[in-house]
Amino acid sequence: MGLFKRNPFGHILFLKKWLIRIFGVITHRRFRGFNELQIEGSEIIKDLPGTNVLFVSNHQTYFADVVAMFHVFNASLSGRTDSIKNIGYIWDPKLNIYYIAAKETMKAGLLPKILAYMGSISIERTWRSEGKDVNRQVKMSDISSIGKALDDGWVITFPQGTTTPFKPIRKGTAHIIKRYKPIVVPIVIDGFRRSFDKKGLFIKKKNIFQSFEIKEPLEIDYENDTHADIVEKIEYAIEQHSSFLKVVSQKDLAALEELNKKREW
Repeated sequence: MGLFKRNPFGHILFLKKWLIRIFGVITHRRFRGFNELQIEGSEIIKDLPGTNVLFVSNHQTYFADVVAMFHVFNASLSGRTDSIKNIGYIWDPKLNIYYIAAKETMKAGLLPKILAYMGSISIERTWRSEGKDVNRQVKMSDISSIGKALDDGWVITFPQGTTTPFKPIRKGTAHIIKRYKPIVVPIVIDGFRRSFDKKGLFIKKKNIFQSFEIKEPLEIDYENDTHADIVEKIEYAIEQHSSFLKVVSQKDLAALEELNKKREW
């Protein structure tokens, strides 16, 4: 690799590699130490093509979710199955992993700006800005940036656009899938909201059961599936469809509480 070789977004790959290495080492104990990340399905990762893959996931913190994905993806590519044991995998990270994030979030301080350099595709949210509800048009330059990232590698998106559970899937994700026809891989995470603060920068509680499930790619008919069809498939795949909500009895609640206690390491 040339010392000043850049990716399509102008980021110097040598610098990006060292940032991923440093942050990988710093954050590793958050998922294997203070807490123990339980991974399922990571064998899927190593069989994916190098480009035009879109990961869709539910969202629990601003940054910890993405950091965990960088760990799991790179560990899997280096031959580890459902494990991030031995941080050595981060020495040669995959440099064409990107994630979609709100522009205002990635500009809020030095640390987010550094994290943005590591792979953010920063876009303007069409429904919310500076804590207020808005209604504005999608910027075509944002869509083009996502397409550029898919052409170059893998893209992570949180299609609800919020860390609040069971919010609707944004239709923009379906538009991207129809337009660029990526392989769509669902991920379901849990425990991050209890482990970290909302931004995912600070550990809120230790010994929390964290789960990370990678599912088989979605079967999508890019030509005939409607945007609504694709949205519904994503809702079910990342377990954010309204059918996953149910009234829990006191007996079931007590049993769930007991299970959560057993899950604490």
